Amino acid sequence: MAVAAVLGWVGLSVQLYLILGSRWSLGASLVGGLISFFSYFTVLSNTLVAVVLTCELTSRESAARRWFLQPWVSSGVAVSIAVVGIAYSLLLRHLWHPEGWQLLADELLHDIMPLLFLTYWWFCVPKGKLRLRHIGLWVIYPMIYFAYVLFRGHALAVYPYPFINVDALGYPQVLINACGVLAGFVGGALIVLWLDRRR
Repeated sequence: MAVAAVLGWVGLSVQLYLILGSRWSLGASLVGGLISFFSYFTVLSNTLVAVVLTCELTSRESAARRWFLQPWVSSGVAVSIAVVGIAYSLLLRHLWHPEGWQLLADELLHDIMPLLFLTYWWFCVPKGKLRLRHIGLWVIYPMIYFAYVLFRGHALAVYPYPFINVDALGYPQVLINACGVLAGFVGGALIVLWLDRRR
């Protein structure tokens, strides 16, 4: 868990450094770079992963620690990071070929951290606590995210992922793509629920 937590924060730090460094070289706003950084579902989900793992390692009691370590919360994070890894492999990996530090961040955030966190979920998160209603709570996160990126894209004409680029695809196709991803999210949630009961 300690190694996983460190790798999670390293991946996020490297990605943030690359984004801010790129904007610095262009003379662009660093605040805008920070907003752009947190406009990726990958970054948000990996941040949740790193926070859960850090809470697990922290012995000091707090309201935040108790909340993040609730089985339904950790399980929701597991579903989200699983979607990150699967969606990236199916929809995005073939679109670019990162090198150097970007390759490191890419591998950590999309491949290594999903595997490590799912391993943590399997062995360390108490089982038998999940109910079907929790899926309804979990889907709030991707739905709010989708609404945010549509609003931001409409305002700035910048979309974090090509399959939700309204300017290139139009709203009907983007909504179809989003529903497909959401269906995958719900499917992953059902699998997690089934595994929780089997375990």
